[in-house]
Amino acid sequence: MTSHREPASPAGRRVRVVAATACAVAVSVTALGLPAAAAASARPPATATTTATTAVATADAATAAARGRVVDAVPLRTLTAAEVRTLLRDAGFDASRAAYDVDLTRIVYRTVDPEGRPTVASGLVVLPRNGSRALTAVSYAHGSEVYRGDAPSVSGDAWTLAVPLTYASAGYAAVAPDYLGLGVGPGPHPWLDVPSEVTAQLDLLRAARSFAHPRVLRRDVLLTGFSQGASAATGLAKALQHGADGGSSGFRPVAVAPVSGAYDLRRAELPALLGGELHPVWSTAYTAYLLVAWNRLHHLYDSPAEVFAPRYAGTVEALFDGDHPGDQVVGGLPGSVGELLTPEGRRLLERPSPALSRALRIADATVSGWRRPVPVRLYRATGGDEQVAGTNTDSARRQLAASGVPVTVVDVGPVDHLTSNARGTAAALAWFTTVRPPR
Repeated sequence: MTSHREPASPAGRRVRVVAATACAVAVSVTALGLPAAAAASARPPATATTTATTAVATADAATAAARGRVVDAVPLRTLTAAEVRTLLRDAGFDASRAAYDVDLTRIVYRTVDPEGRPTVASGLVVLPRNGSRALTAVSYAHGSEVYRGDAPSVSGDAWTLAVPLTYASAGYAAVAPDYLGLGVGPGPHPWLDVPSEVTAQLDLLRAARSFAHPRVLRRDVLLTGFSQGASAATGLAKALQHGADGGSSGFRPVAVAPVSGAYDLRRAELPALLGGELHPVWSTAYTAYLLVAWNRLHHLYDSPAEVFAPRYAGTVEALFDGDHPGDQVVGGLPGSVGELLTPEGRRLLERPSPALSRALRIADATVSGWRRPVPVRLYRATGGDEQVAGTNTDSARRQLAASGVPVTVVDVGPVDHLTSNARGTAAALAWFTTVRPPR
C-alpha cells in the first residue's frame, strides 16, 4: 500500500525521506482563481427557494465544465533516454525498454473534492520525445503517501518517478496524479477514498490531453496503479465504463494492470492487519491512517480517545495532516496495532458500524459490476508481501470474473511489497505493448 519508504523495525528496515521542493505547499484556492464556492462548507438546505436551487444547479454545471482545466503547467526537467535508464536501474526497475528522451511537467488542474465542490490538484505528466503526434496514455496511480512532498509531481526520488518514466520513455504519455491533498493541492489527503481518486485521475487525464496539444492523446487509455493506486485504477476503469467521461471522444480503458492492491478491505486486508499476518509497523500505520482519514469523511468517532489508546489519542490525527514526513509518522506511533487501539477501536474495525460499513462497501466495489469485458491482469507477490494480504487479489479475481471480465493473476515472485511494483511494472509494460503499442 505504500510507495517507497520503509519503516524502522526490528528487522532493520529504514525510512527513506525525500525533502519537499519549495513548491510543495498547499495551494490557496483564492490564488488559483477558483470561484468563492470552492471554500463553501455546505450546500443550500432542502428548503431553499427555486431560485437558489437553480443557482446551485448552474454552479454544479459550471464545476463539471471546469473539471480538467489546466491552472498551471510547470516544466520540471528533461531527461535523456540514457539518464532514464540510469535512474530506473538505481531505483531497482527494469530499464530495457527506455528508448526516448522525456519531458516532465507538473500540472495543476481543476477537479472536485469528496463533496463535489471545486478544488485543485496536481500531478505529473511525462511525454516522450518520440516524434509521434498521437500518443496512448498510461494513467499510473501511486501507492500510499502521508507526506505531500513525496507525491510524483514534487518528489525527485528515483523510486517515485520510476513508473511514469518507464512508460514515457517506452513511448507512452505517462499521467500520474498526486491525488487530492498531496503535491501542491490543498489538503488533507482523503486516503483510500475511491470516488475522489477516480475524479483526480480522470481530471488529470483531461488536463494532460489539453496540455499535450497539438499532440493528441488517444481515447484508448491504459490503466495501472500500485498498492493504494491499484484499487484507484480499477475504480477508474469501472467509472469510465459507467460513463464518467461520457461522449464519443471520452477516454475508455482498453487494459488494466494493477499491482499489489488492497481490493477487499472488509474481508481481506482488515483481518490481516488486525490478525498479525502483515508487518506490525505497517499494520499500525495503515490502521491509524484509515481511522483518521475516514473519520474526516464518514464520522466514525466523536473523539480520538474512543478508538486510540490514551498515549496516542491526542497526537495521532495531527500526524496525518500531509506535512509530516514518513519517519515522523512512524515515530509517533506504537509498534503494533494492539498498542494503538482501544478495545472500542478494535471492535469498530472487527464489527464495522453502519458508517464504516457504507464506506467499506464503496472502497471494495471497484472490482465488481463492470459493464465491459476489458482485460485485466492482477500482479501480486506471493509469499513475500508484508503490507498487502494476497487474499485481496483472490477476491478481486473472483469478482471480476463474475462480471465477465477476462482476468489473469500474474505472480511476480516471492518478493516484498515494494519490489512487486518494479516487477509488476516491467510485466505490465510488456503486456501493454501487445494490447496498445505506443506508436
